[in-house]
Amino acid sequence: MYCMCMSKVSPGPTPGFLVWRLANKWRVAVDRAVAPLGLTHAQYSLVASLYGMQRAGERPSQRRLADHTGLEALYVSKLARALESAGLIERTRDPRDPRAVQLALTEEGRAVTGQAIDVVQDLVQQLLQPLGGLDAPRTRAFTDELATLLDAPLAPPVPNDERTKGRTP
Repeated sequence: MYCMCMSKVSPGPTPGFLVWRLANKWRVAVDRAVAPLGLTHAQYSLVASLYGMQRAGERPSQRRLADHTGLEALYVSKLARALESAGLIERTRDPRDPRAVQLALTEEGRAVTGQAIDVVQDLVQQLLQPLGGLDAPRTRAFTDELATLLDAPLAPPVPNDERTKGRTP
């Protein structure tokens, strides 16, 4: 059986496999932590980002929030509708662009999000303990490395490249 976690060069797991595993581990941990507040990890990502943006004086559009969180715009729209039904956010048309929908936390949304942020901050401290905790030099270095990888643009595939010939996208 072929394992996508192995590279042709080394028998161990590849960085991509480890990032994927870590992302899944953290997603599951956050899902479990915020479930008692009626949120999923994806919903938490949305309301926590919205919380921070509102504190900075911004009333972002769904598109802006999608760009900020890295979630697909269609998924943000679906999450926003569910959060609106739960009474946690308000969705309104942008007066400057009738096609755009602006998002804002309701009073209840701010309260729930504040609780969720506290819960997730405690969880993150626990998850980062092997590196020395949230404020440790190893954690800062790890964070810088992750930011470098996230900031690197993806190059478009080159047509007729020998490495990708015969593969389907």
